[in-house]
Amino acid sequence: MEKSRQSEVVSAPRTTAPRHSILDLAPLELECLSVLWPIGEGTVRDIHAALASSRPRAYTTVMTIMDRLAQKGIVARRKVGRAFLYQPMLSADEARLNAIDKIVNGFFDGSREALADHLSGRGTGTRKSASRDTAPAQTVGPAVDAPAIPAAESQAQNLDETLL
Repeated sequence: MEKSRQSEVVSAPRTTAPRHSILDLAPLELECLSVLWPIGEGTVRDIHAALASSRPRAYTTVMTIMDRLAQKGIVARRKVGRAFLYQPMLSADEARLNAIDKIVNGFFDGSREALADHLSGRGTGTRKSASRDTAPAQTVGPAVDAPAIPAAESQAQNLDETLL
């Protein structure tokens, strides 16, 4: 009896609210969606083949990612033969707009004008962290009073840094 109750709990579908922002997606989820958007719908095999040209991934990895996207409500899937056919639930433009809204609300107090000013370089440049504003300037190159390091010792130091 205990064993059957455990299998029911494990197989119960997760109820996760759909996420509709590119910012809410993991990098590989976004890669899979970027393949799916132009083709409209596709199988894991289609998505896997398209991703293989830029960065090979295991078929099962892509299958897991597509399953997660379906659970999140980002894609819909339907069974066709033995495979699932996936279709995005929002367009790339909708996802971009939602991501921009999230950035505007999170970083610019809801002001699209402040974002535009920031992107054009007209922003005020205010920072939330005072430690960045008060940090001393970094020097480029060795300090004037630094002792010279013999060439052999310098090569050994470079080799040590490379190995670390």
